[in-house]
Amino acid sequence: METRNIRADLTLLLVAAIWGFAFVAQRLGMDHLGPFGFNGCRFLLGAVSLLPLLLVFRPQAGATDPKAMFRGSITAGILLFLGASLQQAGLLWTSAGNAGFITGLYIIIVPLMGLLLGHITRLNTWLGGLLAVVGLYFLTVDTNTGASFTINSGDLLVLGSAFFWAAHVVVIGRLASQLDNLRLAIIQFMICAILSFIVALIFEQDSLSLSNIVLAWQPIAYAGLLSVGVAYTLQVVAQRNAPASHAAIIMSLEAVFAALGGWWLLDEGFSNRALTGCTLMLAGMILSQLNLFRRKQLAVTNG
Repeated sequence: METRNIRADLTLLLVAAIWGFAFVAQRLGMDHLGPFGFNGCRFLLGAVSLLPLLLVFRPQAGATDPKAMFRGSITAGILLFLGASLQQAGLLWTSAGNAGFITGLYIIIVPLMGLLLGHITRLNTWLGGLLAVVGLYFLTVDTNTGASFTINSGDLLVLGSAFFWAAHVVVIGRLASQLDNLRLAIIQFMICAILSFIVALIFEQDSLSLSNIVLAWQPIAYAGLLSVGVAYTLQVVAQRNAPASHAAIIMSLEAVFAALGGWWLLDEGFSNRALTGCTLMLAGMILSQLNLFRRKQLAVTNG
């Protein structure tokens, strides 16, 4: 059991690294394509890369009801499109590191959204959220421009995407026990790709061309095959032997890998103020997933 748990932890760490470095690919891809054109190519490739798995994983009985699959896939696909679009557009005006840390706030937003569904939110979630908000202020608010309050428009777009990512997680959580996960993933990726291409055909006609897609094939391949196809599969396999809260803590390191990738491959730097913000946000993400207060209460009760 311990060996399986260690293997699961290492696999989830690899998933976090793949997703973190994907922010670098997402920025590089827009050297040739617009945000919607890039997302269309990325999610189409991701969906196609998962198709061979349909031959390996058979659905459970009742998990492929056409009406339920259609409704669930439409909802998940639209949320995925909105989250991915805001994030990708935000990367035009912010760094990969900033985008990684701000996107990671969905880990805290998810349990807060749970309040609307009547779920109980623990004290450590509120404390983690407070730390993350303070960290977000240090990371995104510029106090050196002479203005009293200035926030980067790219950071603001990515922050908006975090709410849609959180809503997507909540919806997937409700659908996961009812529908076949693999088929749900493929269909929602296809819906996201179609919506992205529709918007790209309207607003990005100048950049959406086969020649530009060929020029951006490396970022598209990484973001589509690795970030969507491989990482998704590894996450599903690893979480069979890792509790959800434990997995969330490891996957929150995606933000660290995003910052590392931006520094290493894009020469992005961090000021002391930004580093303080990143540290507080990461601490908040981790604290929100720990169950310290409940463990203490159980220890007192058992004593």
